[in-house]
Amino acid sequence: MNIAIIGLGVIGGSFAMGLQAAGYKNVFGVDINLETIELAEKEGFIRKGVVDAKDILSDMDVILLSLYPSQIAPFVTQHKALFKTGVVLTDVTGVKTEIIKQVTTVLPETADFIFAHPMRGSEKKGIIGADHTRFVGANALITPVPINKEENLQLIEQLYKEIGFEQVTRVSPELHDEQIAYVSQLMHALSVGVVNSSQASDETLTFAGNSFQELTRIADINGELWSELFLNNRAALLNSIELFEVELDALKKSLIENDENTLKKIFSKATTQRKHWY
Repeated sequence: MNIAIIGLGVIGGSFAMGLQAAGYKNVFGVDINLETIELAEKEGFIRKGVVDAKDILSDMDVILLSLYPSQIAPFVTQHKALFKTGVVLTDVTGVKTEIIKQVTTVLPETADFIFAHPMRGSEKKGIIGADHTRFVGANALITPVPINKEENLQLIEQLYKEIGFEQVTRVSPELHDEQIAYVSQLMHALSVGVVNSSQASDETLTFAGNSFQELTRIADINGELWSELFLNNRAALLNSIELFEVELDALKKSLIENDENTLKKIFSKATTQRKHWY
């Protein structure tokens, strides 16, 4: 089976490493950066790399698009005439509803696109940050659409499990975007807000412990990518922010009113929920 990875950044590079480690020898790479391709070939992540996808696409059985959300539908539009009949495409994008709309309008009937999301990102950038061991034990999500063939859904699930993902769950695109707005995008919004606070100063780290470091880690953010993710999931993220504001206002109110009992109840509720999750 010939597999092409379009975009050899930290996620695409990690997939290339993982597939090679799992025994897939015909893994090919496409990247606009020639140095990235040369490094991937030298390290054995890919069998061969090219800067122009047109050079290899017609021979590919699986095409994994590790691109920004805004690049996915245009890539399909530009290259669909080269797709092999029966080719399976997939993505790693953190938003689904809007991207599915865009892609399904341009996807040829001879191709199947399995929309997927590996739940193990990184604040690092580029292939030098690639590490397939980040996938070991991680979760992944697949958002089936009516045109998907069951055998192709199972194929992508199999590839994810072979490179280390422990659980691959099928969910609707709408549920995906609603929950990702909460568990991922809201967390990034909070981290950015804390770091950008006017209270931050040169002396901040003198007083900071592990909680500050852990919360602010993801503020080291790829602004171009996350701007697209936020805007493509704007309605769901705004809802998550508003629901969070309700909880923050309740905590704030208990402080204003010096209401120790309510404050304890808020903390107790959070403790119980966290223990339930983990």
